Amino acid sequence: MFGRRTRESAKERHDRSGVEAYQGLRNQILNLDPAEVGLKPTGPTDRVWAFVMDTGYPEGTATLVCLRDGTTSLYTSSGFGIIGGGAHPTVVKANAALLAILTEELDRLPVTTDESLPAVGRTVIRALTFDGARAYEADEDDLGYERDALSPVFHAAHDVITQLRLVDEQSRQSG
Repeated sequence: MFGRRTRESAKERHDRSGVEAYQGLRNQILNLDPAEVGLKPTGPTDRVWAFVMDTGYPEGTATLVCLRDGTTSLYTSSGFGIIGGGAHPTVVKANAALLAILTEELDRLPVTTDESLPAVGRTVIRALTFDGARAYEADEDDLGYERDALSPVFHAAHDVITQLRLVDEQSRQSG
């Protein structure tokens, strides 16, 4: 009937706001000009300024973001997030190790303009370079069980996630 509206539950509003926040954060990094945050190449072999990994799960997508300056965040489309990881030395160290491995494997990632999210069970590894974006998509299991050439990048990314979670757990226990 005209004039009739369906009511949105508090959970639906929360879910929608979580997805919108997630999409906003993800779009912000994928469209960021590195110079705006002070990231510039320091030499001819300095190509990568950020790493983004999206993994599709049945309940949504998780995204890990690592910038060369140590900025590190993990957030999900369901509204969960850990930001501010760059303030912790263990996270910064894992971030730097990841970016070093990514740089070694960079030529395995094709140049792309596609920013779509992966399907459930799939992972997209993205390198944001001073020359543009590169991305590689594979099954999460293939990456995790070392059946893919980019498994070392995937495992280094999960080392970053582990450090983020440890820092997050410590702050929850002390707070």
